[in-house]
Amino acid sequence: MNVRDGMQAVAPDHGGPATPALAVEEFVRFCYHRRRVGWPELYDEMCAVAAKGVFRGWGFSELADQGICFTLSDLPGLAAVAADVSRDERERRRRAAQAAATADRAAAAPGDREPSPVVRLHPVGAGAD
Repeated sequence: MNVRDGMQAVAPDHGGPATPALAVEEFVRFCYHRRRVGWPELYDEMCAVAAKGVFRGWGFSELADQGICFTLSDLPGLAAVAADVSRDERERRRRAAQAAATADRAAAAPGDREPSPVVRLHPVGAGAD
């Protein structure tokens, strides 16, 4: 994950995530999972999450303490992280879909399965002894 435009990794603080840059990525990823949209719709979701304190109970001030700010000057960095997260998530979904398709093809391969046993049914009628 590349962190750009003023969102720099610094020494960890006690009890928080490893770096503010990690908190930024986790917050953006959390918001992306809630609503899989691109920028600027994702920004709207981030503002809603911050306003309600949905992510770890953090509101705007707690997020700012972690380097997540919603000011005009901070938007380019936040947008860059959002673009990275969106790209990562799309790639992850693409790989998962490929793996599922490969597993489906392997399960459907006729030579890999044992033949099914033949079951013979015998009619049972009203006059049979």
